[in-house]
Amino acid sequence: MNLNRTGIESILSMKNISKKFPGVQALDDVSLDVKSGAVHALIGENGAGKSTLMKILTGIYTADTGTIVYQGDVIHPKNPREMADRGVSIIHQEFNLIPHLTVAENIFITREPRKFRNTIIDDKRLIEETKKLLRHLDISLDPKAKLAKLSVAEKQMVEITKALAVNSEILVLDEPTSALAEKEVQKLFEIIRDLKNRGVAIIYISHRLEEFEAIVDEVTTLRDGRYVSTSRWSDTSIPQLVRNMVGRSLDNQFPERNHDVGEIVFEARNIRRGRQVNDISLKVRKGEVVGLAGLMGAGRSEFARAVFGADRMESGTLYLDGREFVTRSPSDAIHNGITYLPEDRKLDGLFLDLEVQQNIMYATYSDNAVMGVVDDKRCRKKVDRVIRDLQVKTPTVKQLVGNLSGGNQQKVLIGRWLLKDLKVFIFDEPTRGIDVGAKFEVYNLINRLAEQGAAIIMISSEMPEILGLSDRIYVLCEGRLMGEMDAREATQEKILRLASGLTERIPA
Repeated sequence: MNLNRTGIESILSMKNISKKFPGVQALDDVSLDVKSGAVHALIGENGAGKSTLMKILTGIYTADTGTIVYQGDVIHPKNPREMADRGVSIIHQEFNLIPHLTVAENIFITREPRKFRNTIIDDKRLIEETKKLLRHLDISLDPKAKLAKLSVAEKQMVEITKALAVNSEILVLDEPTSALAEKEVQKLFEIIRDLKNRGVAIIYISHRLEEFEAIVDEVTTLRDGRYVSTSRWSDTSIPQLVRNMVGRSLDNQFPERNHDVGEIVFEARNIRRGRQVNDISLKVRKGEVVGLAGLMGAGRSEFARAVFGADRMESGTLYLDGREFVTRSPSDAIHNGITYLPEDRKLDGLFLDLEVQQNIMYATYSDNAVMGVVDDKRCRKKVDRVIRDLQVKTPTVKQLVGNLSGGNQQKVLIGRWLLKDLKVFIFDEPTRGIDVGAKFEVYNLINRLAEQGAAIIMISSEMPEILGLSDRIYVLCEGRLMGEMDAREATQEKILRLASGLTERIPA
């Protein structure tokens, strides 16, 4: 093992790592030292190089230059399976799960218990082992449930369980809490503290700096692919870390709201869809931001998908400007002036293997065609304006969206809908997996839409986001509407009591 600058042995030392992709220097002479039994946070804005560094550690990418020393030996990671066998596991920000398999099959994939001389999978033991593991982690999931049927937060818990099913010396967590509500976050922290006590080294990548107080020992900051600093958590502060990350201070976490609230634009009455959406009603006014709060499984995304026509409503009525309308499909909703930006932008919102221009223009190509022929020059002008107005960081409009950072991907998705004449925007976890600087820019975009008279519904698992951006707040619990409140009267405790079902329903 190597000694780091504090004189304590490191289980992992990555020295002078550099990596270049076409047109982008992703990492430039970056170093990282990690100790056993400690949580080492790795922070930086989207595009700073955090995920690239971890993909080099786990053998997904190969470094152009630099050295990796693990447990005292110089290693050259070739693939994730080799590193997993060495005791290095990673939970990626993008899920590495198979939708058509069950929870149990995903957790034990390639390691399934077998019978009859190791020839066939022992399904009974597979379920029993999964139940035992989920029970140990206090995670309420059905081992037989198909992944495709789970919410994003539930898939995240499957990823966590899958990584913990093997005995790891180093566990890399890339944005593990981005889809989790407070209760699930606290459960994850309990698991992390238990792993620390067992001597596991944890590399923790997160944009939620306020979480670090509970678990983090050391912090390394990257900016624009370069190493900035390493410090003990106890010796630093969140404002200092933000300055290190973005190269400037962010005095206000949320922008000021200057929008005027007008008449009711959108109303949903008594919406039902199975047990997840049970008789939910809400109203949104012109220029208003309405927050939709709740714990995992509360039915927030399911409500939004039903309203948007992505899932079929069983009953209920929708109104726009006082006029009743029906959404049998997303195209119906868009035609009526409503759009939905899903919580999983990579899976449900963007085309990662298409260019920035194609993604932005996807919903408006027909609006820019003459006799069926798309006017490329006109499209390019509109795309350039979106990129300029939203400050999308991309080397060219021809760049594949999959190569952009999370914050810039979200801006591309928002930019697509700014080209349509829409009245209602439903944002589902709008800042999931993006850094503090990009978050502020997304908040500004939401405020700008409200100032222009749009009606906004914002679903978020981040309580400060709900309290900091909303004019009014609706709270759901297990598919039921528990109450609504003015944001000026709302507190985190009031919302959590309603979201947990600890307080009786408050009449609207």
